[in-house]
Amino acid sequence: MTIIDWATISRLVADGVSVASGDRVSVFFTDVSAMDAVAAFVDECWARGALPQVVATDERFDASALRSADPALLEQAPPLEAAAMEWSDVHVSFRAMTSPVVDADPARIAALRHGRGIISTMRWQGTRWALVRVPSPEWAAAMGLDADVLLREWAASFDADWSEAATRMNTLCSALEPASTVVIEDEWGRLELPVAGRRWVAFSGEANWPDGEIATAPLEGGVTGVIRFPGVFSFAGVKVRDLELEFADGSVVREDAAEGLEFVRLLLDTDGGSRRVGELGIGTNAALATSTGDLLIDEKILGTVHIALGRAYPQCGGVNESALHWDIVKDLRAGGTLRVGGDDLILEGVVQPPLQAAAVARPLAV
Repeated sequence: MTIIDWATISRLVADGVSVASGDRVSVFFTDVSAMDAVAAFVDECWARGALPQVVATDERFDASALRSADPALLEQAPPLEAAAMEWSDVHVSFRAMTSPVVDADPARIAALRHGRGIISTMRWQGTRWALVRVPSPEWAAAMGLDADVLLREWAASFDADWSEAATRMNTLCSALEPASTVVIEDEWGRLELPVAGRRWVAFSGEANWPDGEIATAPLEGGVTGVIRFPGVFSFAGVKVRDLELEFADGSVVREDAAEGLEFVRLLLDTDGGSRRVGELGIGTNAALATSTGDLLIDEKILGTVHIALGRAYPQCGGVNESALHWDIVKDLRAGGTLRVGGDDLILEGVVQPPLQAAAVARPLAV
């Protein structure tokens, strides 16, 4: 059985958001299974002289809201969560991986995501923030995964010299700055994303845990081509299978999926920016090898690439605005290619030296 060193993980999270004396820290948790992580982080905040306040944003209550609430209410920002964001200097959300499926009307789920998207925007605009995704046996069982392997990979993904890793990741970012185009290609299609003049940013132990990715913001009007995401993933409690998107002039013009298509279309129609790509990200965490179906974890896997529909990261130079930020992960380890400018970072499923040099953490011993 895997033993988690919550104290060390809490110090890493606190360091990433620079928790210091006098900081007002809001702490959200979505399920009691994350309580050990929450308790350790709260203890670390008090030890540093900060003021932590814990809010239970338990996702089990979403079922009642999705069953009974007026959709107009679901679309609004939850008022206590909004008040917490306004109060906070620092925000950390511990999101337990509970059931990947929610039994509700997709339109209501999309409305709920809109309200949560407002909170997300408040978080990144007004606080130093981090999200911590915590695995659970429930998720592993639902997705047909080995729970112990999932937890061991997750724990190992924290084990890195993040300062040293940031230096290597930033070296790769600097090398990619002159590139004008990114190409994602496999047997299913080819997607071209213009990135000229946009910044590449390393995420190396600051905002998301597990962490380890580099990202940029494609030019809003130029993404063209087709990309397919074979397999199953979960977003907001809805399973999506074999998603395919076609882009023209920067926007999704055709969408298809073997499962979850109605929900996909509702997300794409969130607002005026939700059909555009706000982020292109590349995973760099070598400790993560198992595709979990959870986007916050899978986007960090070395050998994957992801796009996010909707809101762009301003630090990358992106200007697309949306209440939606939907990361969708493509696993290229089965034979895909990722080319940035004239450099192959992944070639026919094999991670190439420029990207390997920026990898963080270590693979688990077989």
